[in-house]
Amino acid sequence: MSIFQKIVEKRIKKAKEEGVFDDLPGQGEPLSIEDDSHIPEDLRLVHKILKNADCLPPELQLRKEIRQMEDMLENIPDEKEKYRQIKRINYKIMQLNMMGKGSPLLEETQVYYRKLVDKMAQK
Repeated sequence: MSIFQKIVEKRIKKAKEEGVFDDLPGQGEPLSIEDDSHIPEDLRLVHKILKNADCLPPELQLRKEIRQMEDMLENIPDEKEKYRQIKRINYKIMQLNMMGKGSPLLEETQVYYRKLVDKMAQK
């Protein structure tokens, strides 16, 4: 054991005896280990840092904004305002499609004005 390891072990033991580690958040609960096997090994640390900072990659941020805008669409009573919102949604979808980074399984489809207006009218 190196001198550095001995110093670290001594300080940990002292802190333990002083109760520094008592009442830590999550104490007594199982650790949640995330499966990051789908992330390339050289990007895992960066991914974890961004996730902990609550940052999303641009394509996921756009998807999130599109979902939020679609949810807001249901509560818009004015037909002209719905049309404007649909145009904004279509623009965001176009931006997402132009990124070309999405999976073909997750492709977005364009939101068409008449189809949505008819759907909202049925509710």
